[in-house]
Amino acid sequence: MIRVLLVDDDALVRAGLSMILGAAEDIEIVGEAGDGEAGVAAVRTSRPDVVLMDIRMPGVDGLAATERIAALPDPPQVLVLTTFAADEYVFGALQAGAIGFLLKDTPPRELADAVRTVAAGKAMLTPEHTRALIDRYAGGGARREEARARLEVLSDREREVAAAVARGLSNAEIAGDLYLSEATVKAHLAHVFTKLDLNRVQVAILAHDAGLTGG
Repeated sequence: MIRVLLVDDDALVRAGLSMILGAAEDIEIVGEAGDGEAGVAAVRTSRPDVVLMDIRMPGVDGLAATERIAALPDPPQVLVLTTFAADEYVFGALQAGAIGFLLKDTPPRELADAVRTVAAGKAMLTPEHTRALIDRYAGGGARREEARARLEVLSDREREVAAAVARGLSNAEIAGDLYLSEATVKAHLAHVFTKLDLNRVQVAILAHDAGLTGG
């Protein structure tokens, strides 16, 4: 069972999410919270696998709550809920440790699939969204040296794979671009995520900041 915590200040939204996800045989709603402060506390007590986190909430918002959750030992995956794909807060949440974002009007079947995807540790963000977010928000020269220093732990091939992720390529496209099998790409990515202690979106941002994409 995938244990899910719902964090949203709108009780109707929580009720709708609970009804949709609760109907899935492999998903269990283990708690709800109406703001970020309560959400962080609920993570500690209910130990979910996935947190569906609203961004805009009174008091402690979803961005601050995501930062606190990501700092916990063995944190759950945080999937940001937003009304607009271009919400400027989404990128901040991704930088804080969220594994992706989901629109609130996502169809029910896709919602359950998204929870399963992030529970497996995969980013819920298309390559196109990755590229668009990086182009709009990622930092420039001031952070380049710091980013390059962090990437020194990677092998040359791992840096190539990280650069491809930052260009918005899927695993299959990376395999074709670097003349590797998709299984080998996945293995390199696993090493990258482990060495940097980052998820796919954060690796993309870091590689972009380091200038690996030529930007």
